Amino acid sequence: MTQAPPPTLPYELFDCLQVNLAVLADRWHGTGTHLRLGATLHFRPGTGANGLPTVARTVEQHLAEAQSALGITVRALHREPATTDIPPAEGCYVVSDAYHLPWVPYFQQRHMAHSFLAEAGGTDEVNVVDGYHNETPWGSARPGRWTLSSRAFAAAVPRPCLVAELAPATGAPTATATAVDLAGPEAVDAYVDAYAQHPDRRAALDQLTLETWFLARSRRLHAAFRARFAPSPDSAVDAHLGAWGSLTEQTYLAVRRVERGRTEPPALLPRLREQLHADSVVFGDAPAAGGIAEPPSVVGGELRGTVAGVAAAVLGTGVGPLLEGQLLSDVPRFSSFRIVEIVERLEEELHFEFDADDLVPENLHDIDAICAIVRRSLYAEPALAHLEEA
Repeated sequence: MTQAPPPTLPYELFDCLQVNLAVLADRWHGTGTHLRLGATLHFRPGTGANGLPTVARTVEQHLAEAQSALGITVRALHREPATTDIPPAEGCYVVSDAYHLPWVPYFQQRHMAHSFLAEAGGTDEVNVVDGYHNETPWGSARPGRWTLSSRAFAAAVPRPCLVAELAPATGAPTATATAVDLAGPEAVDAYVDAYAQHPDRRAALDQLTLETWFLARSRRLHAAFRARFAPSPDSAVDAHLGAWGSLTEQTYLAVRRVERGRTEPPALLPRLREQLHADSVVFGDAPAAGGIAEPPSVVGGELRGTVAGVAAAVLGTGVGPLLEGQLLSDVPRFSSFRIVEIVERLEEELHFEFDADDLVPENLHDIDAICAIVRRSLYAEPALAHLEEA
């Protein structure tokens, strides 16, 4: 039986190694302690897969931060122990291969390090607590508690990467000042150039989907920590976070296009460079400049109905609200994966191809904006003219 943990954490702010440290921090030191993981904004890339730079932090870095910021003590650390050596108990933090974990969508789909808490259950049982929250190509990951037999647990964790026995430190952690640990402009340019110049575009973009995901989440977490001390909302920060979210979607769109032999959107890497340079402005003392998007063009009713029909079918919602102006992003099932499906279905149904320059998220959250893109293609695709009103 699956039972969700208490809804006291914004689980969607954390990566899969952080989130279960955040669960323990709030359990041991009170609601809100988790935000201390966002006190410092980091950008210090290391070397990752395919020789590409990565902002992904190691489990050792996460544990060190848990000790300094969350009031969590590492009593013992076991590297690559046998499953039979894992002592299920409160504070047993495990990092293992998600490919073998039946409660996450990566099960038998993708190899990647993933954390969870292994707690004592009934006789011959282990309770697994995992706060991970994410959308994946294989389904949704949501926080939960799962009870596994000892045999099923051993099969799910054939060889853990690491097991840490954690305990609360004496005294609750206190507030921390906001800080930034950002490499300079040259490091930003070197990071982006490495992805721009990598010869294997599919591998580069596939890695970049993870990178932008890490970057966007860490900036949202940092903003959440800052908000505790801010007297009023910061519109520049909100706009910057929205741009990071859009960039994450655009990166996923880009890798899917390249996988299908389509053109890579040329604006992607310049936008990444711009966002990284803007971090020090937005989260420093200088105000960030915001932009105002131009209103989308209004196009013919029949085309509008076709686009709305495809979007509604993909999102499992009614056509009416979309035609009345509801944003696609306001539909509960909306995600980057659904955007890709909408784009691909429209290309198949309307027999045209989106221009790579148009594949930016702000063009794809609104029916009229999508229609405007299709309408521009009519000049190059006469066969679509029957969809446009005279």
